[in-house]
Amino acid sequence: MNMLEEYQRIQDNFQVDLPAQYNFARDVIDQWAESDPDLKALYWIDDDGREQIVTYAELARRSRQVANLLTQHGVSRGDVVLLMLGRQLAWWEVVTACLRTGIIVAPATTQLSAKDIAYRVRAASAVAIITDQSCADRVDAAGDSVTSLKLKALVDCDRNGWLSYDAARNAADDGFDTADTSISEDALCYFTSGTTGYPKMVVHSQGYGLGHKVTGQYWLNLSKGDVHWNISDTGWAKAAWSSYFGPFNQGACLFIHHTSAFDPVSTLKLLEQHAIDTMCAAPTVYRMLVQQDLGRYDFGGLRHCVGAGEPLNPEVIEIWRRATGVTIRDGYGQTESVILCGSFPFIPAKAGSMGLPSPGVTLGIVDYDGNMLGDNTEGNLAVRINPSRPLGLFDRYRGDDNANAASFVGDWYLTGDRATRDVDGYYWFVGRADDVIISAGYRIGPFEVESALVEHPAVAEAAVVSSPDPVRGEVVKAFIILAPGRNGDDSLVAQLQNHVKAVTAPYKYPRAIEFVNSLPKTVSGKIRRVELRAAEWAGAGS
Repeated sequence: MNMLEEYQRIQDNFQVDLPAQYNFARDVIDQWAESDPDLKALYWIDDDGREQIVTYAELARRSRQVANLLTQHGVSRGDVVLLMLGRQLAWWEVVTACLRTGIIVAPATTQLSAKDIAYRVRAASAVAIITDQSCADRVDAAGDSVTSLKLKALVDCDRNGWLSYDAARNAADDGFDTADTSISEDALCYFTSGTTGYPKMVVHSQGYGLGHKVTGQYWLNLSKGDVHWNISDTGWAKAAWSSYFGPFNQGACLFIHHTSAFDPVSTLKLLEQHAIDTMCAAPTVYRMLVQQDLGRYDFGGLRHCVGAGEPLNPEVIEIWRRATGVTIRDGYGQTESVILCGSFPFIPAKAGSMGLPSPGVTLGIVDYDGNMLGDNTEGNLAVRINPSRPLGLFDRYRGDDNANAASFVGDWYLTGDRATRDVDGYYWFVGRADDVIISAGYRIGPFEVESALVEHPAVAEAAVVSSPDPVRGEVVKAFIILAPGRNGDDSLVAQLQNHVKAVTAPYKYPRAIEFVNSLPKTVSGKIRRVELRAAEWAGAGS
């Protein structure tokens, strides 16, 4: 049986028994704890050399303590807790406790401003916030606008007006009767990092955790006892994928490096020093890693790597493969979903492709009316929701009927992304629907141009948007951060334009290039092309 036949066998035979009642804390964490009390769940280190190992049994016990802490302070089933922590162990304790109690957890990045915090508390009607000293001033600055809060808990320190999380958890009883939650009961509320307007609230049910069985088994390729490192901020949904549900479904151990800033050299040293089996990271991380002298490091038992968040440049995949022997496998999904499409280890990889639909998922390329389009035709990447909705797809945008109506057309959920499907069924990302550039009748996806630009040694990072043009309507403009030691001048502009012409269709080259020191990004690290595009088009109609 060849690889594609194996994929089809898995897809054809895939099914998940959906219980009416489901609670991830009880049905996964507690099950591992009871079947193997010494099984490691978390291996935590920090930059000061401290380390802790937490078993599934200990995680279960601590989560029961936190469950009691929350309920004792008036936080009830169905309430929302805003969780603003980095990679402290408390993050995993609180998420597990909220699932256990039926309390809705809303993870958020620690980079939020006071205004951001106030918006999230009000929008979600949050009754509790758990954070650390780095965020406390901003929470307090939100002041009267966060009147719904019953509890403010602080990890790792004491502060007037705040509950000391660590002391309260240690003092709490470790017996708790887990809520018998419905599989469709609200469990998580994620705020999207959207490109326009205020963030939308994405609500997932308890079944979301079960949906990530596919993420852990098929994409992360994890088994019981494996050590997995996900280099991801805890504030966005990638942490749910690869720092919680995916690994824990499989009984894997999560490696956690608690650090204030990403450093490629220390990351490579940690890969060499620790027995890491599998790794997940954003393309930006891999791009920074391959700029180092990879030949200096021994990657030992590293056997599987994946990337997500945006497509990864083929040249980066090749450099990493030559150094480690491991091909980085791309995966596609959203805050609104589990993994929808991936370059799974049991299919042939096509560099630059998103891969094939996940087991249990039917994808399509459709027009705005939900009609299927043919192979090699750009359209809306969509997920079939009829006759059955795939497990792990979000329940709704909370409090946003317009967004819900716009996202579902006929039998399809429209992801908001543009893509193509080739004759082999592989999917290829083009860009966000509102990022596509139409110049002189040609449709140009920014990613391909950005990918070409970052191949050039003078380019550290690039963002491509449309810019108004009196003849073509709009043209491609590139904003470029130069590599260290490089100077931006007319000669380099010409070099970069010729380089893009050489590696892509010539009509895609950037007719305008601006060298910048930084690029606007969302809290999850994605480039905000919408901000660059808005500045380009400001006043264009006047």
